[in-house]
Amino acid sequence: MKLIFIRHGDPNYRIDGLTEQGVREAELLAPRMKTIKADGYFVSPLGRAKQTAQLALEGSGIEPQELWWLREFSYPVRRPDKPDEDHVPWDWMPADWTVLDKMYEEKHWSEHPVFTEAGIPEYYAKTTEALDGFLLEHGYKRDGRMYRAVKPNNDTLVFFCHFGLTSLVLAHLLGISPMIIWQGFISAPTSVTTIVSEERRKGEVQWRCTAFGDTSHLYAADTPPGFSGRFCECFANSDERH
Repeated sequence: MKLIFIRHGDPNYRIDGLTEQGVREAELLAPRMKTIKADGYFVSPLGRAKQTAQLALEGSGIEPQELWWLREFSYPVRRPDKPDEDHVPWDWMPADWTVLDKMYEEKHWSEHPVFTEAGIPEYYAKTTEALDGFLLEHGYKRDGRMYRAVKPNNDTLVFFCHFGLTSLVLAHLLGISPMIIWQGFISAPTSVTTIVSEERRKGEVQWRCTAFGDTSHLYAADTPPGFSGRFCECFANSDERH
C-alpha cells in the first residue's frame, strides 16, 4: 500500500483558506495529480486543505472523503517561555525541548507538563487510534511497532491535509517521537510525502518513507517552495519568521 500525504497550499490562517500564492501552488499541483492513479482520496475538514484538494483535482470529478482525524494537530499548548500565550504543540524554542531526553522517546515525549495540561496525550491517542482503525479497514492491522497484512494490497491512497498531522502520522508509523519530525523536517505548501508498506516476510509489515516534502512540481514551474512552517535561517533576517 502507498500513502500519499499532501500539505495544503500557502495558508491564510485568518480565513482558513489559501493566499494568492497558495492558490497558484495548488494549481501547479494539478498536473502532478493527473499522473497519480489513486484508489481513494481523503481530505481534512479544514478549509485550506479542502480548497487545495478542489484546485488540485479540478476537472477530475473526484470528491475526496472527509476524515476528521486529518485535521491539523494544532491543539493549543502554553510553552515554557510564553506561558500566557497559546501555541501549536510543536512550536517550541529548540533550547527548551532539546535538553529534555523524553522528548526524543516514542513512549514518553508527551509526558511534559506543557503537553499533559493541554490534553495532548489524549488527543494523540485519539488521532492515532483513528489512523490505525482506518488502516485496518484497508487491510493493515497494528501489532506492536509493526503491522500485520490481513488483506495486503497495492492500493494508493491520497490525503490532503497538514504538516503537523503528516509528521505525527509518520512518527506513529515509524515508532519515533513526533517532536523529531515536527522540529527537524518541513513539508512546504503543496509538498508531497509518500509512505509505502514493505512486507518482506509474509504478513509482516513495516512502513518506509520514500519521499518527504517533495516540491518538484513547483520547481518544474520555476516556482520556489513557500516559507510557511519554517523559521529564519539567520536571526538577523528580519523579513523571515522568528
